[in-house]
Amino acid sequence: MNVRQMLESERGELVELLRSLSPDQWETPSLCTGWTVRDVVCHLQTDTVSLSSYGLLGLRNRFSVNRVNAALVERFRQLPTAELVKRLDGRFGWFAKLSPGLALSDTFVHQQDIRRPLGLERKVPEERLVHVLGNPDPFAAPGRYMKGLRWEATDVDWAKGTGPVVRGPGEALALAMVGRGVAVDDLEGDGVALVRERCKR
Repeated sequence: MNVRQMLESERGELVELLRSLSPDQWETPSLCTGWTVRDVVCHLQTDTVSLSSYGLLGLRNRFSVNRVNAALVERFRQLPTAELVKRLDGRFGWFAKLSPGLALSDTFVHQQDIRRPLGLERKVPEERLVHVLGNPDPFAAPGRYMKGLRWEATDVDWAKGTGPVVRGPGEALALAMVGRGVAVDDLEGDGVALVRERCKR
């Protein structure tokens, strides 16, 4: 399965999940600080706006990733949940076309940002999980969390780096390496304390 196909599967699973959520679940705080589940889905609308519209947002927000993300959330927050889901269903825009690998990693992490607080676990296909582990979202500054450490997955064939070990399920590793501190509780090894401290900064 190529990266585009993995992205299609990941997006499809996300859409299926979102269609199953209750109104209360949509308003549940996600793993993204300050964002509800609804806000995360609004952020994911990046791939449903045109590249020119996204570029204009960047210009208006001085090309600050955080400001652009906040502007996207504000722009879509008032849409009905059914409309938010419909916009994601089967639509692949400039982001997915230009960088399907990055779009896959971004979608994976944000799906877990939604699932974990709701207690909705899933089994991620090994090939997809290995790809995400090997290609963390650069905008989340993974080097800040990963540097100087040996990362080892216990459920898939993947490892990277040298130094004190950080070991655990691939899903938890993928979240910890982009700063999701809650996932650190699922990890073990001499490097875990350092990762936990880095996630607090």
